[in-house]
Amino acid sequence: MCHGGHAEVAGFSMAWRGGVLTAFRNPSSHGGIGRGRLLECRLRMTLAEAVALSLAENLSRVDLTARLQADDPLLRERAQPLLGRVQDVLAVAAAAGIVPIAWNDPRYPARLLSIPDCPPLLWYRGLLDALDGPAVAIVGARSASVAGVEIADRLAAALAGRGVTVVSGLARGVDGAAHRGAVRAGRTIAVMASGADRVYPPEHEPLAREIAGAGLVTSEYPPGTAPLPFRFPQRNRVISALADAVIVVEASERSGSLITAACALEQGREVMAVPGSVLGGRNRGGHALIRDGAAIVETADDVIGGLQHLPGWTGFRSAERTTERSTAYGHPVLGHMAVGQSVAVDRLAAVSGLAGPALLAVLSALELSGRVRRLPGGGFLRVS
Repeated sequence: MCHGGHAEVAGFSMAWRGGVLTAFRNPSSHGGIGRGRLLECRLRMTLAEAVALSLAENLSRVDLTARLQADDPLLRERAQPLLGRVQDVLAVAAAAGIVPIAWNDPRYPARLLSIPDCPPLLWYRGLLDALDGPAVAIVGARSASVAGVEIADRLAAALAGRGVTVVSGLARGVDGAAHRGAVRAGRTIAVMASGADRVYPPEHEPLAREIAGAGLVTSEYPPGTAPLPFRFPQRNRVISALADAVIVVEASERSGSLITAACALEQGREVMAVPGSVLGGRNRGGHALIRDGAAIVETADDVIGGLQHLPGWTGFRSAERTTERSTAYGHPVLGHMAVGQSVAVDRLAAVSGLAGPALLAVLSALELSGRVRRLPGGGFLRVS
């Protein structure tokens, strides 16, 4: 694509503006459907119809929202020819440990329901409660520098250790580093551009298994779906929607991370960027975001401080300080754990006064410092 050119990918227009590739959604991709009508349509669908629509999306490459402009019977008619494949797809998913969750299921993430073109269902493996609580997305270059990889790893670990879920796309470079850092200290969500059973790149299969053990691997595409190029910009809207903010690390002027940032802005999420060297052009896209008003991120403190105004983040800084103190020998949580005795998380929440991300952050920090050991089944053992 030449300078000054224009292209369309997965419902987005991409154009050169000021020498930087920017992305914005085409007006037609939103359609004219009202939120009330959209919710009504979702509620009346069965799981089988939602699975069939997931297959239709996969086969036709047509934006689902555009089809929702039609009357409900026409939408269901679209799913009818594929209903015969539903049981086969569900069987394949079950064999791979993948579970579908439709948009009218109470467990479907509320963050996704807030965007007009949310997937009819998600296919996932791992722990669904990873979708709860504060979350940020960390995205960036696949061909990241050594410094970029280290920044993403350290930033993700610091945030995850304080109870923040880190969302990314499991790609090479910044994405993989963010997942590795987060899974060491807490939990992370990988959003795939293929079926949840088709890890791409293939060398990240062990990382995906590790993520699913403590977090979530998810996709809007059915099992077996190949990671074709057009699906990567399409899935970026899911990455940004599942987070409260998107942090860009090392994005060039042609980086696909700019599409994720554009989605975040459209969805009302915060956009942040890590500044970097002006040599080599690796940071031109991120610096352009900063010039346009994106918050500068150097540490986890910058992220948490910049999101204090959001629901769920109020008072999070005090939880962060509690986590930092948790590596000390005499943390109060240890007073509720006898040496050599397993204690369930629910029990610790009841007696310590901590709960949710704050408690998990403390336990993760204690585990990293060697004070406690995580046991199969979710309990924790205090180590002498």
